Amino acid sequence: MSDNGTIEKEEIFSKVLRAGRRTYFFDVRATKANDYYLTITESKKFTNEDGSFHYKKHKIYLYKEDFAGFNEILQEMTDYILDEKGEEVISERHQKNFKKEYEEDEKPKAEATATPSAAAFTDISFDDI
Repeated sequence: MSDNGTIEKEEIFSKVLRAGRRTYFFDVRATKANDYYLTITESKKFTNEDGSFHYKKHKIYLYKEDFAGFNEILQEMTDYILDEKGEEVISERHQKNFKKEYEEDEKPKAEATATPSAAAFTDISFDDI
């Protein structure tokens, strides 16, 4: 038993996936009837202004009767993402100094012309307001 009076559920089998600031825990646990289920926990580390840190956790409980549907949709979604965006990781786009490829390509053109092009303006009708 834990300090708060609840019974701790023993992990039968566990795996950990460390992914940057996130860690994913996959744990097989047993029900009271000694059947197995899966918990998936996402733990994300946050740093406070004073330098200390804390974790936020989100947990999913997945039972055997949902495995087939869950696997099917997970596979469909991951296939879709990889088909649409490829396997290249684009997280660097979230960095402050990231520049899109077309911004870098157009930079010399923008510097060459001092006046903005007509394409830079949008036609607005104030009759609708």
